[in-house]
Amino acid sequence: MRFAILFVSVLAFATPALAGPPYQTDDPEPADLGHFEIYAFNDGMRTRDDTAGQSGFDINYGAAEDLQLTAVLPLGFDDPRDTRSAVGLSDIDLGVKYRFLHQDDTGWDVSFFPQADLPTRSHAALGEDHASFFLPLWAQKDWGDWSTFGGGGYDIDHGDGARDFWFMGWALTRKLTDALEVGAEIYHSTPGLRGGKPSTGLGLGADYELSEHYHLLASFGPGIQNAAETDDYSWYASLEFKF
Repeated sequence: MRFAILFVSVLAFATPALAGPPYQTDDPEPADLGHFEIYAFNDGMRTRDDTAGQSGFDINYGAAEDLQLTAVLPLGFDDPRDTRSAVGLSDIDLGVKYRFLHQDDTGWDVSFFPQADLPTRSHAALGEDHASFFLPLWAQKDWGDWSTFGGGGYDIDHGDGARDFWFMGWALTRKLTDALEVGAEIYHSTPGLRGGKPSTGLGLGADYELSEHYHLLASFGPGIQNAAETDDYSWYASLEFKF
């Protein structure tokens, strides 16, 4: 009941979500045991011919020690230059993050975070008509006010016109004050479409702690490889609830 009440509250505050918020690159840290981390988010990208993105909720729960359950529930939008815009449910993402190495023992945290992307079929422009699966490993090391994390994995996608691809990224962050952390990342993807092109992008991000239970997160960055076709620029913004 407490979760249902909070979820409705998140809906009330939300505005018209592969990543460790606010970055494209993920980290290996699961949610704390018995606690939720919920992001009310908006993200997207601009290319030469299209602007697309989604708004929704990225829900993470610490189900056991070192084990996180994840569900991403998005509402997508697509605004191509030459055809009609579309709004509707995007594909739903479900995942399980398991941390199997710890910094205290090995010097690094390392997690396996398999995810399934499940079609809603609300609109052809807003998702796939088949499931796909992403199988990444993520690692992280902290020292003082600094943290570095990254990794990547293989995306299995056998849909029409699609092809399996690799995604990888690395980020570096620093805590500037008790409330503010900033960072930068670089990430790369091999082509995910037949006849498509690889892409590489940069991002700058920030995490501002409003209180123990609320954070503001944001990132923005340009594409630097085949940007006009794949990613002129990308953005992310969210309000995080911890309880």
